[in-house]
Amino acid sequence: MTDATLAELDALSTEELRERAFSLARQRRDVKFFWDLFKHVTSSNDETQDGWLGSLDATVDDVVALWREVTDHTYGESEPLVRAAFIDYLMSPAK
Repeated sequence: MTDATLAELDALSTEELRERAFSLARQRRDVKFFWDLFKHVTSSNDETQDGWLGSLDATVDDVVALWREVTDHTYGESEPLVRAAFIDYLMSPAK
């Protein structure tokens, strides 16, 4: 969890939010966080959501690499949803 307020986080760039959220997710080894993000930026099809992400073999580093490949850190129309997901994650307590 971060001590930053909603206003402080909202003032950050999307890239800064991504860096902070990814760092926290890596620390928590939270693959589910990344899976939830993919739902915001990819269409639901068999090629992007083939189930590998939920497997026990998927690591956070695997997911980060896939995130870079899929998004290239551009989010298009999904940016407001992605920003909200980053902020929500940064403000959430560890599970």
